Amino acid sequence: MAHPASPVPLGRTRIKLAVFAALAALAAVTGLPGQTVAALALTSLAIPVAVALAGGGGLLRALLRPPPARPRAAVARQGH
Repeated sequence: MAHPASPVPLGRTRIKLAVFAALAALAAVTGLPGQTVAALALTSLAIPVAVALAGGGGLLRALLRPPPARPRAAVARQGH
């Protein structure tokens, strides 16, 4: 089943979600002010909400599921 087209590629959105989540965790561990941690955590939560509102549940599932792994032969051929 294909998911609706996204105006921003899901790979880019997935990377931004991971970066904001990692920054929120890092900010909490290093003891940054609570407002900073809250802003990063809320941004991490807002990304999936925005994707769900823009494209529905199918697009949200596509964002949260990891992309399928490519076979090693295809990766090796692409490097030539």
